[in-house]
Amino acid sequence: MTPHRSPLLVAFALLIPLMAFYGVRPGPAIVLLPACVALAIATAMAVGLGLCALNVRFRDVRYALPFLTQFWMFATPIAYPGSLVPERWRALLGLNPMAGVVEGFRHALLGTPAPGALVWVSAGVVLLLLGASLAYFLRVERAFADVI
Repeated sequence: MTPHRSPLLVAFALLIPLMAFYGVRPGPAIVLLPACVALAIATAMAVGLGLCALNVRFRDVRYALPFLTQFWMFATPIAYPGSLVPERWRALLGLNPMAGVVEGFRHALLGTPAPGALVWVSAGVVLLLLGASLAYFLRVERAFADVI
């Protein structure tokens, strides 16, 4: 049995030598890194709980998931910086919970400007999504054995 390796840990194991090689040194904002990791974990848990409960009830969710994941990746500022979005719309970008996570990681590790309201809106959305997903999961959990 092989131990489970977290993709985040593997990514950090690759990121640290690359940052050293390119001379990128994190600034004082590195103290925000644990909060970014916690927000990423909460987002994954919220989406995972909701989608797994929906998948038990609606079997077609598993077929839609790759399309949803790809759309979510393009809607998240991964390949482009969130600063490309005009300032007045940036908080609206925070409705995507991963936008705050990605911009928070950029700020903590690379010293980009603080994302401000974007992170707070994303954190609020994550809390709402986590609460709704947990409530739905607990409500339909009793019927899982009957359906599966």
